[in-house]
Amino acid sequence: MNPQEDTQPQQTQWQDDAAHGPAFADLPGGAKAALEAVLMVLDEPATEEELAAGVGLTVDSVRSLLAELQRDYNGYTVKAPEVESASSAGIGSSPRGFELRNIAGGWRIYSRTEFADIVGKYVLEGQTARLTQAALETLAVIAYRQPVSRARVSAIRGVNVDSVVRTLAQRGLIEDAGTDPESGAILYRTTSYFLERMGISSVEDLPQLSPHLPGLDGIAEFYDAGTM
Repeated sequence: MNPQEDTQPQQTQWQDDAAHGPAFADLPGGAKAALEAVLMVLDEPATEEELAAGVGLTVDSVRSLLAELQRDYNGYTVKAPEVESASSAGIGSSPRGFELRNIAGGWRIYSRTEFADIVGKYVLEGQTARLTQAALETLAVIAYRQPVSRARVSAIRGVNVDSVVRTLAQRGLIEDAGTDPESGAILYRTTSYFLERMGISSVEDLPQLSPHLPGLDGIAEFYDAGTM
């Protein structure tokens, strides 16, 4: 064995990957921050192999970085051989409101369980309260008449809905569904996020309105007959 090899500083696997792979040195935070950025946009857990392929590192490198991110989120921010045995005085920071979990073989960032009540209250009460009655009525028309233009929604509701439609689109509840071949008007439909919030798998699962509206069997033909 070459004696000089013993004096060379040991380089971690992810540092070696960073030196020979993508230009992580040019990115703020390097390879760890790049991995964190990917984790932030996941809508379902990803395996270490999937993360490695997406970021451009080896699986061992990703596994090491995931462990570092977990420690960071838990409030440990120093390099120590035995973090568990180190004193907490002056070596760490407060834990984040989120954590990195490995669930069913996949990794994803979640809000901490300790904040479940606060997060649940915000999602279930705060967001719902912010949708006005006008927005809810407009969303209902789009859900049942999609794809539908703003002009047709306005005619059904009897008021201008331009600002409300913009709000619903910004919330991710509706989206552009192309244009009407005759009028060229933009058509709107509900999104997968709308289905998720409603707890249904498709718009076909929406409650049927006709049993609750006696005498309106021909309402569809009535609206379709108009030129809007």
